[in-house]
Amino acid sequence: MDVQGFHHVAIQAKNLERVTAFYRDILGFQELTRHLRPDGSLRSIWVGVPGGGFLAIEAAGQDPEPQPFRHERPGLLLLAFRIPKSARADVVETFARAGVPLEHETRWTVYVRDPEGNRVALSHHPED
Repeated sequence: MDVQGFHHVAIQAKNLERVTAFYRDILGFQELTRHLRPDGSLRSIWVGVPGGGFLAIEAAGQDPEPQPFRHERPGLLLLAFRIPKSARADVVETFARAGVPLEHETRWTVYVRDPEGNRVALSHHPED
């Protein structure tokens, strides 16, 4: 097997535009492409993840189910992105200006949710 690194992660969203705006406008991820269904409706929006790979935001037909921050269900727990420690205060301020509440904080990581409840972490672990 010749695995060469991270390619992409796909999440599903009921409101593609709103979720894409979170990753594009708040986190600063570049919108790469939009994919349409044969009928012309929006199927997917891809945003580039700094450092390589992309996040595919795929259309879902149902509203998201609320989940607590910590739970025992198997599956994807969160998306964690690397930040330098020096950027942490700016990250917290950016979320506050955008009206995105902090879900949790640790010594190294700030946790929030995107507009449909997906857990997102910005971490400078293990940089002290």
